Amino acid sequence: MSAATDTPGGGLLPDRHPTADFFVCDIFDAAPKDDLGTMEHPIFSLSTRPDRRVLSYAHNGTEIEVTPSVRGRATIHDKDILIYCVSQLMAALNAGREVSRTLHLKAHDLLVATNRDTSGDGYARLRDAFERLAGTRITTNLATGGVETTRGFGLIDSWEIVRRSRGGRMISVTVTLSDWLFRAVLAKSVLTLSRDYFRLRKPLERRIYELARKHCGRQPRWQVSVGTLHKKSGSTAPVRVFRAALRKMIAEANLPDYRLSEAPDDMIVVERQRAARPGPAAPHLDPATLEAARALAPGADVYALVARWQAWWEDTGRPRLGNPDAAFLGWVKGQGRG
Repeated sequence: MSAATDTPGGGLLPDRHPTADFFVCDIFDAAPKDDLGTMEHPIFSLSTRPDRRVLSYAHNGTEIEVTPSVRGRATIHDKDILIYCVSQLMAALNAGREVSRTLHLKAHDLLVATNRDTSGDGYARLRDAFERLAGTRITTNLATGGVETTRGFGLIDSWEIVRRSRGGRMISVTVTLSDWLFRAVLAKSVLTLSRDYFRLRKPLERRIYELARKHCGRQPRWQVSVGTLHKKSGSTAPVRVFRAALRKMIAEANLPDYRLSEAPDDMIVVERQRAARPGPAAPHLDPATLEAARALAPGADVYALVARWQAWWEDTGRPRLGNPDAAFLGWVKGQGRG
């Protein structure tokens, strides 16, 4: 019989936490990454006070119920921890490294990477965030990694302070992500965020940025009704208050990469802001060319097609065009309908 047995007093206890089971977060400049599931649907609370309401949400076949703990539902600012973990894992995967859903991280690095205060209060708030993330329970049929299951889980399975300073602050922490979130990482169902996301103060600004990044992405334009945006944001404010908040957001223009504006019929337009680049201006198109484009793509918004084509032209290095009108119509024939 082996010397290491399970009988009382016989041999050694099993190594419950071998180093190989951990992924060490050591990529300081990892690009911020967010998972598509929680960008698309309102998992996190936008409240600045403990939110103990049960959230029930259904949209296009996806059903989600989020049950908070006595400490309240995890907030959009608590999500910084998950973004940091997902960013580290994705950077490691892209570098060909082995990853695990249990991560070993330095609290100070997490605070710095997410633009948080590194004072004593910053560490205390970080601990509260871990508690809310672990205590918030989700039941959903939302698929991750191509797997659709209806089950309940926490945003993180567990967390533990591994080492403290003499003053009691956490120095290093282990956190185990849910299988649901880890599957999203392995499937690379993530999008890169602007680092300025962590500079957004208001919870609603962060949520609207997530939705803009998910739905507008690198397209020049996305249009959505105020009612749909209200539902997808997870805001609990009345629609009229939500609309007023959007108007203030439009005026302040703090969202990185995107610009909001109002359109008729209670619609919001999200447009991607493009950094100014030296070179020729966007090609001018003859009005007759727009009419020809309408014939090639019946029912399409021809001005949206022009915007997409100009974005493609910029992304390909602003090549010099001998005949911009012919080039545009050729693009419409080839991919403008897609």
